[in-house]
Amino acid sequence: MAAFAHPFRAFTAYRRAAYAGQPAPRRQFMARESMLELLARVGELLPLVEAPDLPWALAERVHDPAYLERWRNGEVTRTEERALGFPWTPAVVERGLGSSGATLAATQDALKRGLGINFGGGTHHAYADHAEGFSFLNDVVISAQWLLDAGHARRILILDLDVHQGNGTAAMLEREARALTVSLHGANNYPFTKETAGLNIALPDGTGDAAYLAVLDSQVAPAVAAFRPDFVFYLAGADVLAGDQLGKLALSVGGVRQRDERVLNWAARARIPLVTVMAGGYNRDPGQLIAARLGTLEAALGAFGAG
Repeated sequence: MAAFAHPFRAFTAYRRAAYAGQPAPRRQFMARESMLELLARVGELLPLVEAPDLPWALAERVHDPAYLERWRNGEVTRTEERALGFPWTPAVVERGLGSSGATLAATQDALKRGLGINFGGGTHHAYADHAEGFSFLNDVVISAQWLLDAGHARRILILDLDVHQGNGTAAMLEREARALTVSLHGANNYPFTKETAGLNIALPDGTGDAAYLAVLDSQVAPAVAAFRPDFVFYLAGADVLAGDQLGKLALSVGGVRQRDERVLNWAARARIPLVTVMAGGYNRDPGQLIAARLGTLEAALGAFGAG
């Protein structure tokens, strides 16, 4: 592994057997050759560490155990597979455990180093008792519950800037006063029935850089400051980019970089531990998606003193 002048690293599940040699489960997902290119570029910025498996007991703290058992054993219906977005295979479980384990490991890094990174994750459509929208386990809720149980945080912010509302996260944390979900998302996009918990700001189709950043500054930033979090999960979705197959907004790569810098510089200046997960990104142009992902990592390293 190359030597780096900073202490940060990124965990990833993308080099697991569940991904190797298999086509993407949906045509909108990044092709394997583009993902390999992206992973190589990420490895030039910081060490890429293999994701550990999440212990099932931690998933059971937030998910219905009977639901988990059925999915572990593949005892799911076609209706449930359609809600997930692709058929059940053992790889679905492996990817879920790896992605959630990576977020937990990044959370532990953030407690020690200020910044934790899961190069993946952000499965915010998973509910306590059912899967939706490519999401089987809700990695951020699992790690947030671990923080609360262990007494490592008292006020947790989930800042969800994916183009889709984090409906599962909002529902799972609706009654948790120690957590605030903030979602800035497309109004006319999945999920078509939105959850109402937390702060939800819906943007019209075609929203570009200036309008997006203005809402971030005028509506999101004051709400975040008023909540006074002592730990942050940041879902840095790249599906806000123009040209995304599953998004309807129109940010540029530069606009996404400005978004990331606003969030990450604020957390670093306030000395609030932060975990960033990548969440969605399905751009028709893989070069745009690669640039946005690398920009997020560069912004994180720059904000926390490694740039």
